[in-house]
Amino acid sequence: MPFRVLYIFSDLAYHIIRLIGYRRAVINENLSYSFPEKNADWIRKTRLQFYQHFCDLIVETIKLQTISKKEMKRRIIFTNIDYIKEIGDKGKDVTVVMGHYGNWEWITAFSLQSDILLCDVYRPLKNKVFDKHMLKIRGRWGNKNVPMRDTLKEVIKLKKNNQRYALGLIADQSPGKYEIQYWTHFMNQNTAVLLGPEKIAKITKTPVAYAHISKPRRGYYEVEFIPIIEDPNASAEYEITEKHVRLLEESIRKEPQYWLWSHKRWKYSEERVHKHS
Repeated sequence: MPFRVLYIFSDLAYHIIRLIGYRRAVINENLSYSFPEKNADWIRKTRLQFYQHFCDLIVETIKLQTISKKEMKRRIIFTNIDYIKEIGDKGKDVTVVMGHYGNWEWITAFSLQSDILLCDVYRPLKNKVFDKHMLKIRGRWGNKNVPMRDTLKEVIKLKKNNQRYALGLIADQSPGKYEIQYWTHFMNQNTAVLLGPEKIAKITKTPVAYAHISKPRRGYYEVEFIPIIEDPNASAEYEITEKHVRLLEESIRKEPQYWLWSHKRWKYSEERVHKHS
């Protein structure tokens, strides 16, 4: 189906989830704690904007099954992909950190723009059939899907084969209850943060960048790679983590509707502060 038809389905889905109030309590609570200075009208408006983007995200992910290379390259632009190439030309690899922001599924189109192998680190889904299908979609452009538990093993293999790579890590999930090692202040709340990107970057000695995704208009995205640190082992403890957390926070505050507010991000966090009255 062409995008114009898919977005009709997206609009229909938007009206359905708006009426049933899909995860409304979770979204309202997350927004209220994150933006205590905003009133109820702003919270409602932002929730509805998130619903619209969320429905677009679903149909855009479905479209990944059939979209042509030409169309994909037209709809997602990497504004400074040369930055990643320059790192590769120096004989180095790169760790790219991002969040559930914009359309993170479409970032696999990086492989259409660069000879550097994109390795997507992912958490396997419980449904094995759906998991297999999603991996097929995500690997369509030649990138490599890497289960989170096998990240270091796969990176070691790539280095032995002298394969230049960009390791993509989504780092805004909530750590497991017994995996929490670090807390920070994120979106006005005490927040448990994953340390994986920082640890992996230091072990592999790779520069770190943040991938900021913007949405200039419906169905179109731009990705900017923002350098975080060149030599991770010269950084202070938690410095890399704090920098990518702050960059994601900046993205969210600028255009909050494009973050995944329906996720229970703070389910294991310390007591929330500055609750919206």
